[in-house]
Amino acid sequence: MNKDLIHLVQSRMSDFSKGQRLIGQFIIDHYDKAAFMTASKLGNTVGVSESTVVRFASEIGYDGYPQLQRALQEMIRNRLTSVQRMEVTTDQMGTSDVLSKVLNMDVEKIRRTLEETSREDFNGAVDDIIAAKKIYIMGVRSSSALAVFLSTYFHYIFDNVVLVDTSSTSELFEQILRIGKEDVFIAMSFPRYSQKTVQAAQYCHNRGAKVIAITDSRLSPIAENSNRMLLARSDMASFVDSLVAPLSIINALIVSVGLKKKAEIADTFARLEKIWDEYNVYEKVDGKR
Repeated sequence: MNKDLIHLVQSRMSDFSKGQRLIGQFIIDHYDKAAFMTASKLGNTVGVSESTVVRFASEIGYDGYPQLQRALQEMIRNRLTSVQRMEVTTDQMGTSDVLSKVLNMDVEKIRRTLEETSREDFNGAVDDIIAAKKIYIMGVRSSSALAVFLSTYFHYIFDNVVLVDTSSTSELFEQILRIGKEDVFIAMSFPRYSQKTVQAAQYCHNRGAKVIAITDSRLSPIAENSNRMLLARSDMASFVDSLVAPLSIINALIVSVGLKKKAEIADTFARLEKIWDEYNVYEKVDGKR
């Protein structure tokens, strides 16, 4: 864990006012909880005013409390256990109108994703995918749903797509054994980050393949081995991973690639429609599928 922030607070304790020392000590002792508290709630918890909390953030070099809060969240992102996530969720949301709170949090994740994702990396990723000799896609645990979704639609567009089976580490590397400079490896990982994905991304990078990372932070362990990084926020401090923003990024990738290969896709779907109709793949409603 990056402990620079904690060390900074510890080193400044003697310079703080009495109220600021209370805030600093709480952050040192309970940084996992402080990371998801509003300035008002943190102040109430330690017995100081909200304005004292805001001044504390400025005192240690941040533009405001939101920036300090984000720094704390980045620091602990991959260290919260499922039990800790559950505790934070209870503190953060309570039990009333969970639907509105969760959906509004997801809306905020998409907004921040739109602001933070590099258009240059996104457009470059689209070009790399279209030019690739082979496209490898990998996601572990909750990210596996994203990988399956992306590979399903890419199979409609390309005939060179490999969805990497992650059930066995040895078999995983057997599947990507021959990856090379003309290939693309799309790696998806969010807290808590998968060691398998990190190791596979490193292997593919060392082999000269173009690695496209779909992850939540520039501090993500797969970021250092990526050629293109698509940031998608997944900040929900719960035992449930929020995949709304990552899925939006993936949707945008599929649509953008599809627009550049429109003619080929039109022909593919025309043939698929005949197959689906002939073999009754879809239920017909009012004479239509």
